[in-house]
Amino acid sequence: MERRKFIRNTGLAAALGAASPFSFGQARQARPQEGFTLDYAPHLGMFKGSAGDDPLDQLRFMADAGFRSFEDNGMPNRPVAMQEAMARVMMERGLRMGVFVAHAIYWDKPNLASGDPALREEFLEEIRAAVDVARRVNAKWMTVVPGHLDLRRDMGHQTASVVESLRQAADILEPHGLVMVLEPLNFRDHPGMFLSGSAQAYEICRAVNSPACKILFDIYHQQIQEGNLIPNIGACWDEIAYFQIGDNPGRKEPTTGEINYANVFRYLLGRGYNGILGMEHGNSMEGTPGEEAVIQAYKSVDP
Repeated sequence: MERRKFIRNTGLAAALGAASPFSFGQARQARPQEGFTLDYAPHLGMFKGSAGDDPLDQLRFMADAGFRSFEDNGMPNRPVAMQEAMARVMMERGLRMGVFVAHAIYWDKPNLASGDPALREEFLEEIRAAVDVARRVNAKWMTVVPGHLDLRRDMGHQTASVVESLRQAADILEPHGLVMVLEPLNFRDHPGMFLSGSAQAYEICRAVNSPACKILFDIYHQQIQEGNLIPNIGACWDEIAYFQIGDNPGRKEPTTGEINYANVFRYLLGRGYNGILGMEHGNSMEGTPGEEAVIQAYKSVDP
């Protein structure tokens, strides 16, 4: 994923009783006529040239362009008033909320793989705070990256530590119907990460054994990490809850690289996938022509 290091927002520790007036899935009821067969989710900034700087206007533009979902890695760091305003616009325009990043990612030192009780509690506190964010913006899924490898520990011990942390997180999320999605990251862009492959993510989800812990299959990352996309998606199918998109090389919109997204999307449709596919990539061209190119690219590969 392309993200900065997220600093925990102390304002997210609002009481769990302050629930959002929105219920999961409600946002889909008012959506306009669908422009795509699959449910692709842009992010803020992707259509800034066309819609302007205001996040709310960008959401309206996405809905007018035929998109019916939206994702925002940095949602927990936005002011509560903005979160609530974005939730209202999504509700009004029929946009479903996709993932946000649930915790600060340790890029260069181990945290969950270390087994350190203090780092585990830090992670769990962020998961508790993420429940409030999810309620506020009508979200169901949140991204979790377990962090860096602990090179001083055996891989089996690291895995056991990660699984235990995720089990405790799942106990927090399950009562709220929320799902953390584990994202494997590729070795080239993010060297040294504990979680890198789809089979590893599958094994961990099986070990956690909770509906609150599933896989985020980022097609860009896994093309670099392992390739063999459609067979690997099929092998992990029962544990995948979310997809993200980006072509390789370049991490831009489909049709700009080597991935045959038309075939991949046709496969997902054939399997009955009706979840979100996050557009976690840049635009290959700048300005409004580049933004129109993104929309046209998705129209060309949508099954």
